[in-house]
Amino acid sequence: MSSGGSGPLAGVRVLDLSRVLAGPYATMGLGELGARVIKVEHVQEGDETRSWGPPFIKGESAYYLGVNRNKESIALDLTQSLAQDVVRRLALRWADVVVENFRPGNLERFNLSLETMRRDNPALITASVRGYPLGDDRAGYDFVIQGAGGLMSITGPADGPPYKVGVAAADLFTSSFLLSGILAALYSRCQTGKGQHVSVSLFECEVAMLANVASSHLLTGQPAGRYGNAHPSMAPYEVFETRDGQLTLGVGNDRQFKSLSEALGHPEWVQDERFATNPQRVVNRQALKDAIDAALSPRGREEWLELLTAAGIPCGPIRTVSEVFASPEVAEAGTVVEMDHPLIPNLKQVRLPWRFTGTPAEPRTPPPLHGQHTRRILREVGLSEQEVEAAFSDGVANGPQVEANAPD
Repeated sequence: MSSGGSGPLAGVRVLDLSRVLAGPYATMGLGELGARVIKVEHVQEGDETRSWGPPFIKGESAYYLGVNRNKESIALDLTQSLAQDVVRRLALRWADVVVENFRPGNLERFNLSLETMRRDNPALITASVRGYPLGDDRAGYDFVIQGAGGLMSITGPADGPPYKVGVAAADLFTSSFLLSGILAALYSRCQTGKGQHVSVSLFECEVAMLANVASSHLLTGQPAGRYGNAHPSMAPYEVFETRDGQLTLGVGNDRQFKSLSEALGHPEWVQDERFATNPQRVVNRQALKDAIDAALSPRGREEWLELLTAAGIPCGPIRTVSEVFASPEVAEAGTVVEMDHPLIPNLKQVRLPWRFTGTPAEPRTPPPLHGQHTRRILREVGLSEQEVEAAFSDGVANGPQVEANAPD
């Protein structure tokens, strides 16, 4: 079997039994770092996100396409013993890492216990994504976790209802912790030769990402507030109005506030007892915002952004997603890449933000079609041509009739 790419994880092999977002986004990252990733999908429906839309492009879900590149797809019916045997062969003879997000007990019903896999392959690293901490078997859904984990209570207008974040933040937080946990386990194995189990839950990751908000509550016992676009502990740090549009200011210290006061033509603000220090500015946040809005009103947003940036003051526009992808920052960073997808020529993808000087991390292969690599992988684990065809005819395996080439 091929070993993947040339990145820092070249030679690492990942068996991906996860679906939807937290697991697949992490395994896409492992693939971007050079690992070879085999994604096991439901024999008929595939990953649930294949049906999440619109939009669909040539029948492929934009959601699925955004989180599943750098992988090969094998479609199996895990209720069938042959499919279970294929997964065991991959786990015990091939994989360095197995990632899954089944409800607790489901893999055991498929005779695919992770504990048994690690017993039979002591070097194997297994990783699980759960909705809630160990012992709580409820399914985890991002929106529910954003509410239950406190994030919605601090998001939205101060005098309005709670809001969820515009992307699946709990899933993406969890994906980041899952990826870093797997990398730590791989490093530990280099030292000890032994694998281990990594477990993360959406709820715990959500709570961990409350960060300074959690710390403030734990130290004071006070409930966390909702501040709209403002910051609970810094000011000015929110949205402000110019003559023709809004901009953001993020002032983190007294030196920056002095520069801002001078740039806005009000150097006296630093002597005003309401604004002289950050704690005073936080207490008098609304008065400060009114003063800054008034100072900004004579000029337009672009003129102010140029002036404030030149003065070293953190500021920026509020862009739509379309404006982001038309921005000079995206162009200069090479954030958008094009890939040769089997159905979608020049498929656009957002590259992950790692930059290495010695071992490149980059998008390698486009998101696979459902079961695109099933036939080849079945042969690679030792099935004969007759057994492969029988697996397809019996409904144990699925995939396109056209043979898929191995990835680089």
